[in-house]
Amino acid sequence: MTVDDASSDDVAEPSATAGPSGAAPRAPEGPSGRGSGGPEAVDPPEPSAYPTPHHVVDHTAEPTDDPLAIRLEQLILGADRRYTPFQAARTAGVSMELASRFWRAMGFADIGQAKALTEADVLALRRLAGLVEAGLLSEPMAVQVARSTGQTTARLAEWQIDSFLEGLTEPPEPGMTRTEVTYPLVELLLPELEEFLIYVWRRQLAAATGRVVQAADDEEMVDRRLAVGFADLVGFTRLTRRLEEEELGELVEAFETTCADLVAAHGGRLIKTLGDEVLYAADDAGTAAEIALRLIETLSHDETMPALRVGIAFGTVTTRMGDVFGTTVNLASRLTSIAPKDAVLVDSAFAEELTRTGEAPVSETGAAEEAARAEKEGERAPTYRFALQPMWQRPVRGLGVVEPWLLGRRPT
Repeated sequence: MTVDDASSDDVAEPSATAGPSGAAPRAPEGPSGRGSGGPEAVDPPEPSAYPTPHHVVDHTAEPTDDPLAIRLEQLILGADRRYTPFQAARTAGVSMELASRFWRAMGFADIGQAKALTEADVLALRRLAGLVEAGLLSEPMAVQVARSTGQTTARLAEWQIDSFLEGLTEPPEPGMTRTEVTYPLVELLLPELEEFLIYVWRRQLAAATGRVVQAADDEEMVDRRLAVGFADLVGFTRLTRRLEEEELGELVEAFETTCADLVAAHGGRLIKTLGDEVLYAADDAGTAAEIALRLIETLSHDETMPALRVGIAFGTVTTRMGDVFGTTVNLASRLTSIAPKDAVLVDSAFAEELTRTGEAPVSETGAAEEAARAEKEGERAPTYRFALQPMWQRPVRGLGVVEPWLLGRRPT
């Protein structure tokens, strides 16, 4: 990558870069990101007559000047505002265009050329650009890394503020304001939450790496054969019209928490939650089937929950940025929409995989005959975890005619 060290006469007006919600970007750096003694800030060049062609700068997204917000920002980022976006990019040795792409990918709002960035922002730029320059990542992949990290951590930060800090910052004594409580609380929690975040990330990274290296070939690392399941609350739209907002929020949180716990406990991976629906994946059909039935069994005993329906499909899935795509995912979604209440529908490929691995019989009649023969000969009859009941073939929008199977447990 070429260092952008052009003179002011050669540089077009810098593109606006990013800061979260009009504030300085929050680079997820540890203590090493809180450097001091870095290069002195440089003044931006005079604006050129040729503005950047990539986007129109939104000069209304200026950083806040609220004193408490600035103090909290300094506490969390570990540094004072020092650079404009152009100065940060130039100090990092990165072109303004690439810096803007990275910051936008991380989800930071345009802030014009306000002085709102810190040494940590410069270091984050250097690290990403360094990975590209060393050939470890292509530029598009580096942007994807920035985007996936930004989207994930943005949701995490919003959740922590909405569901965690709001409850803890209630003034403990009359006369105290929430703002008087927030700063010392954040000061105490910040190092602990940071260490915990790194611990969980490393654990998840180890698990994901293990799955990838066990892939049969290079193609399977990206396009893998997985079981994909959707679990959907029935009648949720009608429910939203009856419940108060707080009740609805509690129901959704209980649903997502229950699903997340069950998926993780039984060896699946929660891909995403969509309020009244969750998407999960598993490496094998047996794991996905167990999760689906556990979800039905658990939630059906909760009187506060609507009925649940689950659809599962098995096949090739494309994975990108922690999400899954492809015909298999679409089929699982369609099966969910036609599944009966408190029931699990699976596609024929999933049913075949269960029978292939010996977790479900090819037919109930054959299983009964096999059991009778084993009993007669004094042998132990084969045992199966799951039962499959063929359903009527039916057309499914966008996927043609499918043959769904009703999944259940075998009697013990």
